[in-house]
Amino acid sequence: MQSSVVLYTWMVRGHLHPMTLLADHIASHGVPVTVAVADVPSSGESPKTVAPLSASYPSVSFQLLSSAPARSGDTADPDADPFITLLADLRAANAALIAFVRSLPSVEALVVDFFCAYALDAATELGVPAYLFFMSCASALAAYLHIPVMRSTASFGEMGRSLLHFPGVHPIPASDLPEVLLLDREKDQYKTTIALFEQIAKAKRVLVNTFEWLEPRAVKAIQDGTPRPGEPAPRLFCVGPLVGEERGGEGNKHECLSWLDAQPAQSVVFLCFGSASSLPAEQLREIAVGLERSKQSFLWAVRAPVAPDADSTKRLEGRGEAALESLLPDGFMERTRGRGLVVSSWAPQVEVLRHPATGAFVTHCGWNSTLEAVTAGVPMVCWPMYAEQTMNKVFIVDEMKLGVTMDGYDKGMVKAEEVEAKVRLVMESEQGKQIRKRVALAKEKSTCATEIGGSSTASFADFLGNLKA
Repeated sequence: MQSSVVLYTWMVRGHLHPMTLLADHIASHGVPVTVAVADVPSSGESPKTVAPLSASYPSVSFQLLSSAPARSGDTADPDADPFITLLADLRAANAALIAFVRSLPSVEALVVDFFCAYALDAATELGVPAYLFFMSCASALAAYLHIPVMRSTASFGEMGRSLLHFPGVHPIPASDLPEVLLLDREKDQYKTTIALFEQIAKAKRVLVNTFEWLEPRAVKAIQDGTPRPGEPAPRLFCVGPLVGEERGGEGNKHECLSWLDAQPAQSVVFLCFGSASSLPAEQLREIAVGLERSKQSFLWAVRAPVAPDADSTKRLEGRGEAALESLLPDGFMERTRGRGLVVSSWAPQVEVLRHPATGAFVTHCGWNSTLEAVTAGVPMVCWPMYAEQTMNKVFIVDEMKLGVTMDGYDKGMVKAEEVEAKVRLVMESEQGKQIRKRVALAKEKSTCATEIGGSSTASFADFLGNLKA
């Protein structure tokens, strides 16, 4: 019987979907593959998430791994930090992963989500070769590898806009690091994050969802081992861009695609902030005013607001249909009818970005969304929300030159005037034309990377060869 590969991730769309795309790519080369999904109580997502993926990717097997939380329900602390709880629950799920792998006839390798990096210890116990799959960009990986070995004792949160210089990475203002890294170094959340970064550094083989042309400096730095001086460099495999439609559902064409069919080429601004982001009603009204004043055509996916203090693992809850009329200014829908379309909660993002009518993308800068824009050749207006998205914004705007920043996102409110100005800049100005040319080149290079003889194709072949070795 042929040995299989087990990919291990957790129950959240932004991780489960790219892991499934990787699994499908592996399966297309004749390798049996299973995606094991940690169904931990702190993930904030329903196990039903797996069902449409399982139906849409028949070459991939899925296995839910249910496990008890790290703390029992009777002793759980209701005030415990959600991030610490999530990582503890994922670490506790190692037992279920070990039991599952041992139940299989033969496992060739274990590929683990970087959030599940403690599963590298499980691979050691199992005696199975392990790979880390880093779903964000190589630049973020280089930074995460280096941060634990930095000699500075000052808190990043005290540095403000001071530039941080990580090997192979464009200078990053300290305030653009993920929120957890801006905490006092004695905080448990900060220590937990650094411990996770140290676990990532143990990986001897790392797959990254990127391609070399997009991040040449970061890729070279990681390959050379410069983020961790004196330590062996990890074997790096750039296997991206892994981009695919979220298949499933009834297969009916979404109304917004029919609407786009009637719009001129590159005339529509698409606004969508991911599956786990939400904006308060006041901010939605500012966006509406800015879009109306811009005179640009737009397609806007609006999610119902959630509590402003909701952590990232809880933003997935209560994603019900947004009551659009009550959230937006009086008469907005009528005044913009024909020029704009507002859809509630969700739009088929990959299909929208690839549509000829789409001319710009107002995005939260999640890496999956970033790669979807790159492969579609659509300029970005960057409005990061949380986690590493603020870092991605720096890379997209300052390093890759593929977009502009929506100013005010870090002040708690982006004004209508800024929305109008940045939308018009990308759609009308000479600077917007230059960004469009750059994104068109990035699209071409992304296609080349995944063709026969391309850098990512060669890297993936190297990965498959490494499996057999």
